[in-house]
Amino acid sequence: MMERRRMDAALLVLILVHLTTALDVPLDLPQPPTITHQSPKDYIIDPRESIIIHCEAKGKPHPSFSWTRNGTHFDIDDDPNVTMKPHSGTLVVDISRATAEHYECVYQCTARNIHGTAVSHNIVVKQSRSPLWSKEKIKPIVVQEGVSLVLPCRPPAGLPPPIIFWMDNNFQRLPQSSRVSQSLNGDLYFSNVLREDSRNDYICYARFPYTQTIQQKQPITVKVLNLDAINDTMAAFYNDTDLFSEDPADDRKPTFLIPSGPSSSKMVLRGQVLEMECIAEGLPTPEISWTKISGDLPAKRTSFLHYQKTLHITNVSESDAGDYRCTARNQFDYVHHTIHVTVKAAPYWISAPPRNLVLAPGENGVLTCRASGTPKPSVKWAMNGIPIENAPKDLSRKVEDDTIIFTDVQTGSSAVYQCNVSNDHGYLLSNAFVNVLSEPPRVLTPARKVYQVIRNQQALIDCTAFGSPIPKITWFKDSRSSTLDGDPYILHDNGTLEIHVAQARNSGKYTCVARNIRGISENHVYLEVKEPTRILKQPEYKVVQRGRSVVFECKVKHDPSLIPTMTWLKDDGELPDDERLIVDSDSLTITDVTENDAGVYTCIMNTTLDHDSASAELTVVEATPTPAVVYERPEPPTDLELTDQKKRSVQLTWTPGDEHNSPIQKFLIQYEDSLHRRGHWHNLTEVPGTKTTAHLKLSPYIHYTFRVLALNAEGFSRPSFPSRMYKTEPAAPDENPTGVQGFGTEHDNLVISWKPLNGLQSNGPGLHYKVMWRQKAVDMDWTSVTVANNSKFVVSGTPTFVPYELKVQAVNDHGAGPEPAVAHGFSGEDLPVAAPENVQAMLLNSTLAEVHWDPVPSKLIRGHLKGYKVYYWKEHSLNKHNHHVEKQILTFSGNHTHGMLPGLHPFSLYSFNVRVYNGRGEGPHSPTQKFETPEGVPGIPTSLEVTSLNLDSLTLKWSPPHERNGRITGYTLKYQPVNNSNELGPVEERDLPANETSVTLLNLKYSTRYKFFLNAKTVMGAGLAATQEAVTVMDEALISQLGIDVGTGNTQTPHPIARSSRRPPHKARPVSPFSNVSSTAEKDGTLITWEYWGQERTVYVEYIANSEGEEEWQKELVNGSQNVMLKGLKGGLSYRVRLVAKGHQDQTLHRSEELLVSVPAVASRQVDIATQGWFIGLMCAIALLILILLIICFIQRNKGGKYPVKEKEDAHTDPEFQPMKDDDCTFGEYSDNEDHKPLKGSRTPSNGTVKRDDSDDSLVDYGEGGDGQFNEDGSFIGQYSGKSASRETAEGHESSEAPSPINAMNSLNSFV
Repeated sequence: MMERRRMDAALLVLILVHLTTALDVPLDLPQPPTITHQSPKDYIIDPRESIIIHCEAKGKPHPSFSWTRNGTHFDIDDDPNVTMKPHSGTLVVDISRATAEHYECVYQCTARNIHGTAVSHNIVVKQSRSPLWSKEKIKPIVVQEGVSLVLPCRPPAGLPPPIIFWMDNNFQRLPQSSRVSQSLNGDLYFSNVLREDSRNDYICYARFPYTQTIQQKQPITVKVLNLDAINDTMAAFYNDTDLFSEDPADDRKPTFLIPSGPSSSKMVLRGQVLEMECIAEGLPTPEISWTKISGDLPAKRTSFLHYQKTLHITNVSESDAGDYRCTARNQFDYVHHTIHVTVKAAPYWISAPPRNLVLAPGENGVLTCRASGTPKPSVKWAMNGIPIENAPKDLSRKVEDDTIIFTDVQTGSSAVYQCNVSNDHGYLLSNAFVNVLSEPPRVLTPARKVYQVIRNQQALIDCTAFGSPIPKITWFKDSRSSTLDGDPYILHDNGTLEIHVAQARNSGKYTCVARNIRGISENHVYLEVKEPTRILKQPEYKVVQRGRSVVFECKVKHDPSLIPTMTWLKDDGELPDDERLIVDSDSLTITDVTENDAGVYTCIMNTTLDHDSASAELTVVEATPTPAVVYERPEPPTDLELTDQKKRSVQLTWTPGDEHNSPIQKFLIQYEDSLHRRGHWHNLTEVPGTKTTAHLKLSPYIHYTFRVLALNAEGFSRPSFPSRMYKTEPAAPDENPTGVQGFGTEHDNLVISWKPLNGLQSNGPGLHYKVMWRQKAVDMDWTSVTVANNSKFVVSGTPTFVPYELKVQAVNDHGAGPEPAVAHGFSGEDLPVAAPENVQAMLLNSTLAEVHWDPVPSKLIRGHLKGYKVYYWKEHSLNKHNHHVEKQILTFSGNHTHGMLPGLHPFSLYSFNVRVYNGRGEGPHSPTQKFETPEGVPGIPTSLEVTSLNLDSLTLKWSPPHERNGRITGYTLKYQPVNNSNELGPVEERDLPANETSVTLLNLKYSTRYKFFLNAKTVMGAGLAATQEAVTVMDEALISQLGIDVGTGNTQTPHPIARSSRRPPHKARPVSPFSNVSSTAEKDGTLITWEYWGQERTVYVEYIANSEGEEEWQKELVNGSQNVMLKGLKGGLSYRVRLVAKGHQDQTLHRSEELLVSVPAVASRQVDIATQGWFIGLMCAIALLILILLIICFIQRNKGGKYPVKEKEDAHTDPEFQPMKDDDCTFGEYSDNEDHKPLKGSRTPSNGTVKRDDSDDSLVDYGEGGDGQFNEDGSFIGQYSGKSASRETAEGHESSEAPSPINAMNSLNSFV
């Protein structure tokens, strides 16, 4: 039996994948029916409209539908008022010829095809009802002032229940307060009545939501009498007889109107709303408060309604059960009432309802119907609507309570299974089909779909696939070199590929491949990572005078491939439709500003993927000729007051100081704790500059003093004077220490550490910690100890490396903190006691081996497994028995069982062993193993020399390779001539025996350069070649040109792969391929020229300043060029210049001789302005202008008569001392033409002209009667009148000023 249970458990594990990867079957494939839409279980209808009972389903083939009514078959064809929608199971009942009561029944829909049958839940159809109020005559109610009163509503029962509210004859809601409030049943309660409660129109209304009708009760009249006043009045008529012997209602302690008695009980269902109310009477009016005796109220789900009289808890759970206490209190006494709440639960799904199951023939699967409830619900299964016990037997199906297990399913066993979970409070019904299909994969995500994301945001690339068996999803990018299954990629179970933080390098083509045993399918999508939209220059706060212009800039950076849209808002609304507001691509201009333009302007840049926004405020001030506005820091706030004082909060109010022309942006509230840290001010909170009140949350056991600082654009104000001190009472800690962890410093101890609470978190005096621990997975009690003034505790005598459960609780003199969370840790580690076993090596090639071992059992590691270390060393080469003992170590972190040993020497004997290590250190090593590496290709011959150069012969000598890597089997020599253009001739090749180290080559061409390649060989092949170059004996002219040493008679050039390690005395001298290197000073720099006949094509020119300082050589790539212009050389310095040819791996092969280049100092060029053409032309124009003016003056002088000069001088002041104009605050003679140019993109009048501004002056405009005046000696005395006119047009915005002698001379003087 136990073995069978283990097999079932293993089967469940194997088939869980079908629970997590269920997908919708494409509708073109065979599948049983699935209910997609149905009416609710409790279906309330409007009796005035047709009844529509929904039932929709899908399947292949499309299902047919039938109905039951009150448990029996409902033949729709027999009822002329009922029709079924085509291709649907939805019923439409026409009640125009029938009554709705006839169709108040329980309905159930069935959808079936050849693969199975699905059923809906029971649909209970009821019509909504809004009955009339029973007619009654309500007598006036006369009460004594101060007593309690209840006005009953008692609305008629409706479906659903009506919404109750009280109003007067004018349809105005009656005012409610803590004294007067409406109960949950609709009655109106008065804790005590006042004389102003007298009225004759207390009307209760009931609104029925389905029919949207409102019914009203007959008005109730209430009269409140003051008995003292009546007695005084009546005494005058009845000889001071007290007509009403009762005394007026006196002050009294509270008593509950509802509920009655000291306690009551209430049952509520899980997930519903819990409402409890307590209404009390008393004088003065009692205040109601609520507590939960058995715990705390759920803060996020709790609210208090009807002036604290109703406790409202949403989404009730089992944890809300318990005892609740409401307290009514006034100044005389208090009274309690306890409500015991029981929480039951209708059935609910623990995780999810059963999911459809798609299986391939021969596969296994599970249907799970996991639900809970109070009381515990029962589970019943059905197949195709028939109870499972009555269904045909199927050996592949096994029912175990809430689970059906399918094993080795076969084609034709598709069906729909119904799970019904029920208890006393309700039921759940769910359909789930088992569809046996054998289908190749298909990718459902659209092909070539383009995903666009913003950089640094999450990217999700879909690959929705279907197949049976369920296909496996793999992803590739671009070249498909490897699958995407590691950082930064996350592959989800549904095939979606996630990139948590997308970067530009993640853009590209992605391929999704889905495969199962039936086939393979792939899809290509594309990811584009875009740059984010950012506002680089935000609009700034502006203060502008009325009538002026203002510009808000909003410069934005966005991805160039996205189309941006700029939108401007004013005070979060659209911009006014006004031609004064000019919107440009990156700015908003407002001309002729008015007071209505003041406000907050926001620019929003939107793209299809993201957006950014920024705001600025515009303040409009009067245009007065006052000095510029002075902006200063604000004055400190004053009049700090503390109100609404509670245990954990207080309200602080203040009066702002003077803003000094800059609006206050925010207030900073600080506090001082004079109990713990006197003199230290801490930031508590910030509030916007528009508020002058803050609700402050406080901590217990603090002596608070508050102060406020104001901030505007200029900075913070000085702090306000402190408020009065507010002391909070001590309390138990609200929280426990964080960061609890356990570790060992020795093999037999456990160190428990935590982050201690600070003074604010202690909540009271006497803070200490209760430290608790016990071994995990062992049935032991908690061991505890009290620790004060410390943040760790050491437990001694513990077993080595044992898991522990840890708790640390904060405690002070007023109690303990909340129950602490359990943390986990381990006692101290010790060295491992075992070595890896079954250690062996497998050679992959001559330089790489793979080592395998069995992992060490965790109990023998005695600590956290850090990894394994492989120690290996070379004993000796198989060619030579030199002994190597230098050990190398490779570390493999984590639980590895194999590793690679790279960089081995071929043809060598190696030893190795393996050790495990933990946080304490290494364990013993495994038995040392040995292995031999096979032969490899040899290294480069140690040396290659050219000797005995003659006219047509030479001798090559060499030494064997230092790294033979095996047995040398011979050498291969290749050589070929090189002509003057560096072209290689035909190759000659010779095989040489292994025992030779020299060879003489005959019949060579004289005066010819040869290149030689020599490499050694083993059985594994040839190694790298050593090269040399040499020139056979040539004529004297060529020898002198190439600079060959006639004494040696040969030359050679090292090969990039192998260079000769020593220079023999008779070795040919290297010949540089560079010659005739020279320099020439040019206007734009220094020109370096040379000749080059080398083979390499990567050529640089390098230069460095000839100074004692340590600098790096600068270089420029020239490649095939024979010259280069150096422009970066500084004048007055000397430089060393050389040419360098480099090989494939950037190693230097050839260098030219260094050339010393001196760069002459260049004097700064002085521009003689007198020789510039533009200056000469300007002077001529000015001279011609002065001449024309003098002629005009002469003509005017001849025309004019005599006049008193003194009057003119008195009547007109010097033009340089003209007063400011009153209308625009500008000087009479000055006008800045640039200020009057229309802004780019501005709106212009429809006639295409622009109004002339006041900046164009002419000589005639400034005279009287249009004529300038001269005195008798011919001097000009015409006076300015301040008149000016503009000559701007829409085609040209520049104003032209007619010259005057004064302006002309001033212009000349200012230029000179």
